Amino acid sequence: MLARIMPGFRKTESSASYDDIGGLKKEVARVREMVELPLLHPEIFRHLGTEPPRGLLLYGPPGCGKTLIARAVAQKSGVHFISVNSAEIIRQHYGESEQMLREIFDEAQQYPASVIFFDEIDALAPNRENVLGDLEKRVVSELLALMDGLKSRGGTVIIAATNLPNKIDPALRRPGRLDREIEIRPPDPEGRLEILRIHTRNMPLSDDVDLEIVASKTPGFLGADLAALCREASMTCLRELGAERDLFGDAPDKNELSRVKVSMRHFLRALDDVELSTTRDVAAEVPRVRWDDVGGLASAKKLLRDASELPLKHAVMFAKSGLTPVRGILLSGRPGTGKTLLAHALGTESGANFIAVRGPELISKWVGDSEKGIREIFKKARQSAPSILFFDEVDALVPERRNDAGAGRVSERTAGQFLSEMDSLKDKNVLVVAATNRPDLLDRAMLRPGRFDLRIELPMPDAEARREIFRIHAGRLRLGGDVNLDDFAEKSEGFSGADIEALCRMAGINALREAAGNNTDSFTIEARHFAEAWQDVAGSPGNMG
Repeated sequence: MLARIMPGFRKTESSASYDDIGGLKKEVARVREMVELPLLHPEIFRHLGTEPPRGLLLYGPPGCGKTLIARAVAQKSGVHFISVNSAEIIRQHYGESEQMLREIFDEAQQYPASVIFFDEIDALAPNRENVLGDLEKRVVSELLALMDGLKSRGGTVIIAATNLPNKIDPALRRPGRLDREIEIRPPDPEGRLEILRIHTRNMPLSDDVDLEIVASKTPGFLGADLAALCREASMTCLRELGAERDLFGDAPDKNELSRVKVSMRHFLRALDDVELSTTRDVAAEVPRVRWDDVGGLASAKKLLRDASELPLKHAVMFAKSGLTPVRGILLSGRPGTGKTLLAHALGTESGANFIAVRGPELISKWVGDSEKGIREIFKKARQSAPSILFFDEVDALVPERRNDAGAGRVSERTAGQFLSEMDSLKDKNVLVVAATNRPDLLDRAMLRPGRFDLRIELPMPDAEARREIFRIHAGRLRLGGDVNLDDFAEKSEGFSGADIEALCRMAGINALREAAGNNTDSFTIEARHFAEAWQDVAGSPGNMG
């Protein structure tokens, strides 16, 4: 293959091949159909009396494989390949940017077959309605004119890549220019397994490594994420070796190196360190909560399992059944009843990517910023599917819409944007979970079927639930022999789960304070410490009697 890289552009890696691409068989097949056939067999199109495609737009999140596909196709077809970093086209002096574009297209047409690849095309051809500078408008106009003026339609194919397709000028996306658009989506479990095998083919793996398990634990991971995971696993192995010997001293001999292998535990540790790239800027620190950590609420936990695990874990089987999955779940109830805790447990147990958002965080005083924040959150959820998008205190984000012009109609705009994004989630394998203790404040349009299909009201815990909650929180403490949790459960009627947790924590603090005053390290939490804590927990109606 001939590869021409003009001064100022990135050098193209000519070693890319289809063997380096995993999980994108359908996308690669479509790209080959669009690029290889017009370049290698133009006579087919002449026979059919039609013109071959002119251009192709690849779009998807960063790290999904857009650039790799373009390089592999050019390598396979064996044609002249010009790789252009779009941002480097923009020059300071008048007319220089346009001249560089003309040189690129002139060179491409000197060969029987050429591919021009524009990486990050949104930097070169932004929407002219949204840019203020004259330079960008001139460059876009020149690019459109050059694409329309190609002498040999079958001899030159243009491939463009971007992760912001809506930022591109609409004139570039009409038929005759970038004829086809192909979305590169996150790979499914089979695709992730294929990618893992590609990145571990030269890695010494121990016998306990099961890449199928690793693939099942990485929903929403892109090719770049999986490459980072394999790299981090090898670095974890390297750190273990460094703990045994000084790697900066004498180099290990061949016998020692032959015993060094990457094991399953290295991959599992790497999973804790590698963050999903599509949600990195919206990720929040979420505690890992299991169903066993939630006391009571057996009915609510069953409903959540049924509504989430089948569509998210068994999407293909669910689709074949003809059923429509639940799109949204609304958790409501008094403060402290466990709404947020249930959502965190769902995120941990489901195995899906979990994005937690506090409703008030998206509210901005700047016009349009709140709606933009909502769009970005839903975009990240779609890119990282299968995913669960959790909105805490959702009533602050989507209150009932009123004719309140004095407030700038912020609630109307955010509610409208939220409803629009909810309606766009069809077949996207995204579950929206929201929590509120004031469902009466929510906009009524949110509660219709097709949006929040399932509403779960969390009650105050009964005696059996309170007993279970006491055992969860007090079971981690060093309790004295006179502590009777069953008795506490009977006497704590009206307590929420949060009240019980606060009671146990305060009793532990009382015991710790007493031990510190007596200069001793050994202590147990006795009934009298709970008696003192009972008076300190705000809002607790119970007493020790």
